[in-house]
Amino acid sequence: MTYAQAVADGIWAAGATRVGYIPSVTVAPVINALVAYDGGTNGVSPRVTPLSREEEAVGVMGAVAFTGGLGTVVMQDNGFGNALTALTTFTLSYHLPLLVFANTRGGLGEYNSMIHSISQPVPALLRAAGLPVIELDRTSGPGDWHDTVQEAGRHAVMTYRPVVVLGSFWNTDGKVA
Repeated sequence: MTYAQAVADGIWAAGATRVGYIPSVTVAPVINALVAYDGGTNGVSPRVTPLSREEEAVGVMGAVAFTGGLGTVVMQDNGFGNALTALTTFTLSYHLPLLVFANTRGGLGEYNSMIHSISQPVPALLRAAGLPVIELDRTSGPGDWHDTVQEAGRHAVMTYRPVVVLGSFWNTDGKVA
């Protein structure tokens, strides 16, 4: 099982009813695994939807809680600059469960030298805003990633708040795992 498949399976195992994503080459393996599991093609399936911006994804997927379901957002960590207001004033303030999986940028193998300015402070920024953050990297295997993502989704439902899982897919050779 790849890390991307582990994340996708963990999202579904957590009980996600809808997944919204911001298209990105770095999260494409997760998106493809989510869509394939849900019987879709070309990035769209009955429960997996592309969205244009991170704050839109938080709003749309956060509202899934009003139907009794669990919404999930898949994005890059540099998108938290766009999503922070929606996360804090909507899902956090209104006690709405939401699972957010974001791949991290700026680590080993990062080719974009400017991405560090937003990605490096993301974990501390999210924690300062009161959001639970779990970080995953290659020191844990895909099975651990699956279990952690699943538990993060269950924790979001149990605590009625958003939970963020940050996952580093980059290998030292600069390729996505």
